[in-house]
Amino acid sequence: MAKKKAGKFSSFLNNPIDFTILITIIILLGVGLIMVLSASSPSALAETGDSYRFFNKQLIFAVLGVFAMMAISKIDYRFYQKFYKHAWWIALLLLIAVKIVGKEINGSQRWIYVTETLSFQPSEIVKFLVIVFYAGILVKNRDQLPYFWKGLAKHICMVLPLILFLMLQPHFSASIVILGIVCVMMIVAGCKFSQFLAVGGGAGIPMAILLIVKSPYRLQRVLTFLDPWKDATGTGWQVIQSLYAIGSGGLFGVGLGESKQKYLYIPEPHNDFIFSIIGEELGFVGCAFIILLFAIFIWRGVLIAMKAPDMFGSLLAVGITALVGIQVIINIAVVTSSMPPTGMPLPFFSYRRNSIIYLTL
Repeated sequence: MAKKKAGKFSSFLNNPIDFTILITIIILLGVGLIMVLSASSPSALAETGDSYRFFNKQLIFAVLGVFAMMAISKIDYRFYQKFYKHAWWIALLLLIAVKIVGKEINGSQRWIYVTETLSFQPSEIVKFLVIVFYAGILVKNRDQLPYFWKGLAKHICMVLPLILFLMLQPHFSASIVILGIVCVMMIVAGCKFSQFLAVGGGAGIPMAILLIVKSPYRLQRVLTFLDPWKDATGTGWQVIQSLYAIGSGGLFGVGLGESKQKYLYIPEPHNDFIFSIIGEELGFVGCAFIILLFAIFIWRGVLIAMKAPDMFGSLLAVGITALVGIQVIINIAVVTSSMPPTGMPLPFFSYRRNSIIYLTL
């Protein structure tokens, strides 16, 4: 038995690396670091007196993420299947811990500070824990998935406690991402798409409208999206400046490092709105190149899922691919004023310290 297990583990280590997705990730990380340096320099100098402050931190976490990726790639993914139930409980405990010991910043309680300088955002970890949990539970209950109550309704209800604690932070964008990941994984696993349409139209959309109407700041974001120029110096400022940045970039951009909007026009341009700086400095061609890299990532992720030797591995690949794809789509849509603003980082680019480690895993 021991020899058989050792043989399986050895064969896993000898599996070929998908160099296409590896090179794509390295390029995304490299370009992301360059853009963080370019976008953050004015803000870093104004806030800390050091133009390289944010870039240095991003570089450290990027390097740590790459080493972590190399180490974790040697672990047989089937190992996680044994602990998929634990993943749900760990996710729930992390979100409860945020409400107990988390620090409130700008009206939101999303971060846990270990020390004054060391902190992490549990919602980023929860995204991956949810992927592991649903990959395991969908494999176990695969025969029930085509049915409504035993399939869709039962498995959607499992994520609701996590969504509840995320909304208490509040963290609406993380809730959207997690629900999106769960829906994609369930459809791929065998749930009927028609049932999702029925539930989304009958309960999902009305619930989303209710959450927006009952929350003044969410309602204001929707109104700002509909007409950002109505309050051009207030709530519409960031979106308008983002559009100015993208528009002034033209076809080839104004040149790397030559952005004007990053000079305290766009608030924290190295965070959620870094894509607008990419559009200004690298132009349409640069934006198209970045989108193409993400498209390659998604394509290879889908291909890996299709070629996975078992359903658990396939769903893991689908979940991780959906995580990146959903965040990219929402971030670019917000930056281009194609949907209401929400705090969604651009994977591999936005300055979010810990999140870049999670993505490279």
